[in-house]
Amino acid sequence: MEAAPRIEEALTAALAHAEAPGAPPGLAAALRHAVFPGGARIRPRLLLAVALACGDDDPAASDSAAAAIELLHCASLVHDDLPCFDDAAFRRSKPTVHRAFGERLAVLAGDALIVLAFETLGRGAAGSPQRLAALLGIVGRSVGSPFGIAAGQAWECEPCVDLSRYQRAKTGALFAGATEAGAAAAGAEPAPWRTLGGCIGEAYQVADDIRDVAADPEELGKPVGQDLALGRPSAVRELGFEGAIRRLRHLVSEATDTIPQCPGADMLRALIVEESKKFLPKELSRHAA
Repeated sequence: MEAAPRIEEALTAALAHAEAPGAPPGLAAALRHAVFPGGARIRPRLLLAVALACGDDDPAASDSAAAAIELLHCASLVHDDLPCFDDAAFRRSKPTVHRAFGERLAVLAGDALIVLAFETLGRGAAGSPQRLAALLGIVGRSVGSPFGIAAGQAWECEPCVDLSRYQRAKTGALFAGATEAGAAAAGAEPAPWRTLGGCIGEAYQVADDIRDVAADPEELGKPVGQDLALGRPSAVRELGFEGAIRRLRHLVSEATDTIPQCPGADMLRALIVEESKKFLPKELSRHAA
């Protein structure tokens, strides 16, 4: 099965548990609103691509890890959009969770998605206890402190921020977790895969900084100009527009150079190059070519 239907099937199964009879209807609806329809699903797709490159001999483990990574990403978006952070009105071309269901349910939905991610991982990888132990550590580190996405969000609350450190945590951590988890789910040593995920994650964040100043909000599906309005660290603010484009190209090149030896290395390298072309809208991609 191709990656996209595998991911959607795993997410649908996960949400079915959260929406079981007895769940508060408003919370169940908020959870579904946060997860479906999804965005590019780039993190779980990356995870499955690495798992496939390493053999993917336990699809149940890799599918549950992919779902867990995406659920955590969705949780981070729900929390990022809250009035205390970005106060965003729409996400993925629809109202944000707090606009659609209220702030209280949005906070609870984000929390519930985090718990659901680990529950999903535990269920799906239960048949491989050693792999599950590794996966729990990898995924936990990618979302917590000191270097996970929660820490990345917390850097926005500090008076002085190092851009690279901020981007490695805010965005890179979950990408690094995805590549490591893909390897671990397939029984490969995860550590060598961390650099690949970190490079792709930083590249994606740089592209997001570029989109924030130059993209069409209708095409992007979320507001633009947020970095400047909220005083957030930005590659464009620090490097300039052309400098950010050069940084993006360098990171994609670095990512392909750091792929560890594995049976599917060539396939994975080609996939990363192709997928990186989608980081920016068409009118901006010409600058990055």
